[in-house]
Amino acid sequence: MIRIKAGAPDRARLRTTAREPAHPGVRLRDDLGRSVRRSDRPPLRRALSLGLPTVWGAIALTYRMTCPLDAQEGLVHRMVAGAVFFAVGTGLILHVRWTLLKELRQVREVAGAAQSVLLRPLPPRIDGLNVAAAQVSAHRGADIGGDLYEVIATEHGVRIVMGDVRGHGLGALATVAAVLGSFREAAHDEPSLGRVLGRLDRALARHLRERAKAEHPATGPDPESPVAEEFVTVLLLEIRRDGEVYALNCGHPWPYRLPGHPVTPGGHGCVERLSAAEPLPPLGPFPLPPELPLVPCGQLAPGEGLFLHTDGVEDARDGHGRFFPLASALTDAVRIPPVAPQFVLHSVLKGLLRHTRGRPDDDVAVLVLRNDRPRTPVRQDRPVAHHVPR
Repeated sequence: MIRIKAGAPDRARLRTTAREPAHPGVRLRDDLGRSVRRSDRPPLRRALSLGLPTVWGAIALTYRMTCPLDAQEGLVHRMVAGAVFFAVGTGLILHVRWTLLKELRQVREVAGAAQSVLLRPLPPRIDGLNVAAAQVSAHRGADIGGDLYEVIATEHGVRIVMGDVRGHGLGALATVAAVLGSFREAAHDEPSLGRVLGRLDRALARHLRERAKAEHPATGPDPESPVAEEFVTVLLLEIRRDGEVYALNCGHPWPYRLPGHPVTPGGHGCVERLSAAEPLPPLGPFPLPPELPLVPCGQLAPGEGLFLHTDGVEDARDGHGRFFPLASALTDAVRIPPVAPQFVLHSVLKGLLRHTRGRPDDDVAVLVLRNDRPRTPVRQDRPVAHHVPR
């Protein structure tokens, strides 16, 4: 399932979601912290959903015990009795199936709304950068994953985070919320990218401690619990006004640099890794080193772009076990003009789904940006005219 995250968010929908739950079965908490289940379903509707299967079961049982056709001998009478009993049982099964599918659809809608609030739709342009992002779920119909990304324009430059949380489901979604919430605050407050990463590391550690206490209230955080083994790969980028790019990488794949012009057939070296530096360990299992030197990644010239992704892209395999050739797919995508983020995104995802036959093994998140800022003219000092007295 592909979810495109581009364009302005629906503010009215977000305000409505913030005021009240997305569906009647949302669990709320009162002032004392007790779990309360809210239900706006009408009483008649609830009675029908519970009473109809009971009535059908009673009719089938009564018919089986008192029907004169079932008591008579003969093949025809037994076939009629069996057909009636089968029809009633089939109706009961279909009703239960329809009720379960409806509940499942409501749960998916709530999950999709929750993740849409976390992974907010990115605007098409951020401080002179053209941006496009998308997410592909590994499971059909699933909307909850552990991938995260955000692009924020700050006074220090455009700051970008791309990460991947170990695991799936609601536990991964809670970790995504903790990391993204910390980044959205720290990106504006902290003057250096290293201090932003430190804030993310502390927020993740606090979240894992609280989650471990909730799962093991008697013993506290248990080192043998799955929570203690969770980690998050994080890539932080900072694109300054002059186009200089700096990075901090904690176990995440390095992005690719895209050229600023269409590549002619036979061109080589057009798509390359942004850096070849060794990344730091992922956040979670190991503490950060005391010194976090930024990795300089050169200048992003006007027209050039970056392709950020999670490891689900390059780790995708086909039926023969071959990995997805991401570098070749990017080269093909930038060879045909226009070299636009939306075109690159759709071209790569189309090739990825074709490679995996529509069934990727892991969740995928992709973010593509292009520097559309005008080229800064080079200032030349004018020669000073000296007046020589006559």
